[in-house]
Amino acid sequence: MQNYKIGKGSEDGYITVNEGIERKTMVYAEKTLLIEMRLKQGKTIPKHKHPHEQTGYLISGHIVMIVDEERNELKTGDSYCFKGNVEHSTEILEDSVLVEVFSPVREEYIV
Repeated sequence: MQNYKIGKGSEDGYITVNEGIERKTMVYAEKTLLIEMRLKQGKTIPKHKHPHEQTGYLISGHIVMIVDEERNELKTGDSYCFKGNVEHSTEILEDSVLVEVFSPVREEYIV
């Protein structure tokens, strides 16, 4: 890999994860990966875990993130971070957009 990558914004590249849940890999390097997610009101991201650290920023909207069985309400401008192998899920209370960084890179998100 060269010393840097630039990710250009566009409407292309979104993958439907579940109905009302879309993900786009924006850019990645050797140790980090950045995604954008578009989430529709009333949908959920089921409980899951993975070995990657996860950091996120809610660009717009309103969600409840359940981490280790604790409910955390997030609104526009809020952020979060948790270690790998921590169970988490998300309830989408209104249409939302968020960005997340994973480390190490989630290989399954490279398109």
